[in-house]
Amino acid sequence: MMKRFTSFKSAKSRSANSANPTETTTPKFKTLTHPGALANGSGTLGLRWLGRGGAIALLLATAACQPPTPTSSTSSPAASPATGGSGALKLGTLLPVTGDLAQYGQPMQDSVGFLVETVNACGGVMGQPVQLVSEDDQTDPAAGASGMTKLAEVDRVGAVVGAAASSVSSAAVDIAVRNQVVQISPSSTSPVFTERAKKGEFNGFWLRTAPPDTFQGDALAQLANQEGIKTIAILAINNDYGNGLVQSFVPAFKALGGTVVNESNPTKYAPNATSFDSEVGSAFGSKPDAVLIIAYPESGSIILKAAQEQGFLDGTTKVLFTDGMKTDNLAELVGKTADGKFIVTGMMGTAPSAGGPGLNDFRDRYREKFNRDPQVYDPNSWDAAALLVLAAEAAKSGSGPAIKDSIRSVSNPPGEQTTDICTALALVREGKDVDFQGASGSLDFDEQGDVVGSYDVWTVNDAGQIEVKSTINVGG
Repeated sequence: MMKRFTSFKSAKSRSANSANPTETTTPKFKTLTHPGALANGSGTLGLRWLGRGGAIALLLATAACQPPTPTSSTSSPAASPATGGSGALKLGTLLPVTGDLAQYGQPMQDSVGFLVETVNACGGVMGQPVQLVSEDDQTDPAAGASGMTKLAEVDRVGAVVGAAASSVSSAAVDIAVRNQVVQISPSSTSPVFTERAKKGEFNGFWLRTAPPDTFQGDALAQLANQEGIKTIAILAINNDYGNGLVQSFVPAFKALGGTVVNESNPTKYAPNATSFDSEVGSAFGSKPDAVLIIAYPESGSIILKAAQEQGFLDGTTKVLFTDGMKTDNLAELVGKTADGKFIVTGMMGTAPSAGGPGLNDFRDRYREKFNRDPQVYDPNSWDAAALLVLAAEAAKSGSGPAIKDSIRSVSNPPGEQTTDICTALALVREGKDVDFQGASGSLDFDEQGDVVGSYDVWTVNDAGQIEVKSTINVGG
């Protein structure tokens, strides 16, 4: 187990930077953007509450209402950076309501909406309701770039929660930085962002509430070692997420004495692929002790069905997953064997653990509101939005530069610790230092905008349900 690193401590400072004001005529605390309309930047909805971690669809006045599919749109570049306004916080989301990650994206969108609803119910930011504008990135880099362009240059938000996929964040982050918009991702875990941040490419406008895959690669290696796996083949999606995990897992597994049988040429598939027979044959054909599948639910479930049809899931070769496959309906997606058992029963994986001080409170409120358990990145989504509203309140500005300068003053020590967003906002309004404790973790950012994390070891039980077996702590 690697040693946890010491979090970057920044001096608590209040930034009063402001930029060009945006619309300030919204009636105070009366309405909130409707989840479906969020994608289009219109619509209203009654107020409600949730708590912590990050999770669900933007609140509907009627819980059973299903939001229409949002669409991204492009726009012409603005004449000046999109830095929000000093009179009201305009917050954006860039999340996959459709596409390969939609099973995560809609709950993440809901979580941000719940946070905004909660904040507006307890006074908003700078005395006004937070305005939420949302774009569907469709789990597609091109759509993500278009969505970020619209959010930054047309809607002129000060900060954006998203994207989910690392490949989409990679396509969007330069647009955010150019327009001086803070981008905080709940789930983009590629190590590429750490390396780019070290080079100074983001100027502090990039952060994430999920730890980078340099850490998950180590957690996966430890899990494989614990399971007695000596040889492993890799089958991974060919994008920033998949490539980053491959690059971090291979050396970590080798350091523990393991062998990656296809190290020189890992089996990879295109993100838009729909058939995987040859890839499955390549990864499983050498009969390693295990195959590590780095995928998303839609494509990953098809891969597992193909492996079952080709007779590779007979118990001889184990299967390990990453966080991209941890979804509550994984067993249903993949299906059952001829004798009625779930194909994925007993398979294992890792995923960032939502183990922050505020987790229990968040989970209770989440269940009360949505009548379901939060998914893997829901706490991270809640936390990302919470930090942005706190930073804007501390800076007394909704501009991107002001939010950037204040975000560590409300997330890192020193300061009074609290897990409740309304309590935290009240403390900030009183001029007190706050060290917000999230649902996903303590939220202490280092210089690259990364957080340390722990990883759940999860498996699928006989009933097709995901269970957490243990936790692996890792750090930089």
